[in-house]
Order: sequence, then C-alpha cells, then structure tokens
Amino acid sequence: MTLNEHWILPQGIEEALPDQAAGLEYLRRSLLDLYTSWGYEIVMPPFIDHIESLLTGTGRDLDLQTFKLVDQLSGRTLGIRADMTPQVARIDAHQLHREGPTRLCYIGTVLHTRSDSFGSSRSPLQVGAELYGHAGVESDVEILNLMLKTFEVTGVNEVFLDIGNVDVYKNLARQAGLDQEDEIRLFELLQHKAVTEIAQLLRSLSIDSSIAAMIAELAELNGDLSTLTAAREQLKAGGNEVLNAIAYLEQVAQGVDVHKLNIGINIDFAELHGYHYHTGVVFGAFVPQLGQEIARGGRYDDIGRIFGRARPATGFSTDLKQLLQLSTCDIQLPQRVLAPADDDETLTQKIESLRSEGFCVTRLLPGQAGDAGARGADLRLELIDAQWQLTSISGNSG
Repeated sequence: MTLNEHWILPQGIEEALPDQAAGLEYLRRSLLDLYTSWGYEIVMPPFIDHIESLLTGTGRDLDLQTFKLVDQLSGRTLGIRADMTPQVARIDAHQLHREGPTRLCYIGTVLHTRSDSFGSSRSPLQVGAELYGHAGVESDVEILNLMLKTFEVTGVNEVFLDIGNVDVYKNLARQAGLDQEDEIRLFELLQHKAVTEIAQLLRSLSIDSSIAAMIAELAELNGDLSTLTAAREQLKAGGNEVLNAIAYLEQVAQGVDVHKLNIGINIDFAELHGYHYHTGVVFGAFVPQLGQEIARGGRYDDIGRIFGRARPATGFSTDLKQLLQLSTCDIQLPQRVLAPADDDETLTQKIESLRSEGFCVTRLLPGQAGDAGARGADLRLELIDAQWQLTSISGNSG
C-alpha cells in the first residue's frame, strides 16, 4: 500500500461520517427506548470471546463467518463475534440465572469474514431482542410484533414477512431415516426450492414413497394463510407431530399484528434458515427493494445447555445500518446554534442554558475565520440590546 492509499478501508468495512453517525445514534436511542418500554433490559457482550461460546449451536455457517485469533495469554482460540445471540444466551443461562421469563436486548458491531451478499457490509451494527424462559406461542408472537414495531419506529415500510416451522421438516426427515449428509443436502435444495433436484435426490434414497412425497411438497407449500389449510391436507400422513407443528405455526401467524403497518405475511414450509440452530418457528423480513432479509429470527430452545442451563428461547436481530438506509422517518436532531468567541460571562450562561434545553451550541474559537464553524448551524447567538439572543442564520430574530 502506497502512502496515498492509507485512507482506504478493507472491503466491506465502512466508517460512519457525522450525518450518518447522527442518524444511527438517533435510531439506536429510539429502539432502546422502545425495547425498554416493552420490558427488555440491555446487555453488552464482549467484542471478542472464546470461540466455543461464539459458535454454540450455530452450525458451520457462522463458523465460516467468524474471524479467529489466538489469545497470547491463554493460548486458546478466540473469535471476533459474528453474531451476538449466543453471547446473550450465555448471559441469561449463566450470569443472570433467573427463574421465569427474561427479556434482553442488545446493540453492537459484529464482524463477518465475508459479506452476506454483493456489496453488503462485513461490519453490521446488530440490534436485537431475545425472550428466554417461555416455550409458548405467546412469546413467539411477542418477538414478532416487537420486530414489526422496530420497523415502524425506524420508518421502514412495505415489509413482507416469511414464516415457517423447521419442526415440520425435522419430523419428516426423522421419519424418512435420513442420515446427516442426505438431510443436509435435502435441506439445501429445499432452501433454493430446487424442485427437480429434490425429486431426483428423493428417488435415489430408500425411503417410504409417502414420506418422500410430503418432503417434496414442502418446496411448493408457500403463500398466504390459506397455505396452512393445504399443508394440513397434504402432510396429514406425517402424523400428529407434523400436524401440531402446522397448528403452532398458524397460531403464531394469526397472532402477528399486521394492522398498524403495510405488512404482508407469507407462509413458507421451505423457510429453514438456521435449520441446525432453530427448533420451531422461524421468520425473515423482506422489503421489495432488496433481495435479502433485513431481519431474521425464530425459536432456538436449549441453546443455554452448554452453559449449564437449558432454557426456551426466541428472538430476532437486524442491522441498524441497513435500517437507516431504508428509513423514511424524519431524523430529529437538535437545532444547531453558533456562538461567538467571546468571554462574556452572560454569553457563557446563555450557552449553558440553551444546551440544557436540548440545543447543540458550538462556540467559535479565537481567530476562527470564515463559515467553517457554521456548517449545519440553524441559529446564531448575537448581542442585541445588551442581551444575547438567538437569530436565524439569515438574520431574523429567534
């Protein structure tokens, strides 16, 4: 790298300049206020952690996304977090060790070895909420509604919600007697709805024809809420466990509050992201202008087992940077005031008073020339009739 290239950042890594940073901070505070009002307590996990803690129950995908390094003090392998969820689960299971439901929220930078898609960030500002200690439909519904409220507060419109239940596929795969390799291959094909390849793979396996037919149906069982009725009919041979999973999914979908926003719900039985991580309902949120999720979540019971305490869990996470890019809300920033470089005591008192009222007051420095200090200022302080008064930059008294 030559001297004049030292300012270049690594690919997929970005810095926030003042306007963007102010927007991010505004949304961050708004969301933390929202989550607090719902009873969620903020936690701050460390940026670096033991690799075993970071990858608990998450499978190979997150392993590939995690930067690894060796701790010079202990010789153990550490990781830079690519997802905060396992760390928050550890806090619930080991540090807090509470009885009954616990609601936690978090926000912080995570780091990925590669982008999720072309042009996306490798350093998202992850924000999310998790609910531990309750295994019923109600907690899944609460988390989904909180995620939708997150979009409302951040001004993200025209959201489409994909909801599935991995228990349907897990039960059918178990009945089919698939080994781990075939189960993973089939899972990947279902994710891509590769109907032809799914049929070819199923024909090559020695499994019951009725079970194979039901697995094949999963790729095409998607659409509005009427899909649930079709699923009950086409998958009834799967037995009570499959039908119970469908019924659970229906209860969650019906409990989602879609009336306050322009939300479209899509039922998708091939929606299996985090298949080895999640244990029930899974969901993803999309907007028309992007071909990737803007938020995801679901149920992941028993993640705390490795930390010594298995707990039911459900939650969601999203990227605050992406929400800011999609936001249509008016970012409310304080009015900016420019004060002169004057050591008058009454000016100092006026400045302190304005700051306590929520104004952003920038005091010019001695010898500061030109308009450099007035960038973005709405008002200035001027001495008028022996009193420091606010005037607009155009000169009108305020």
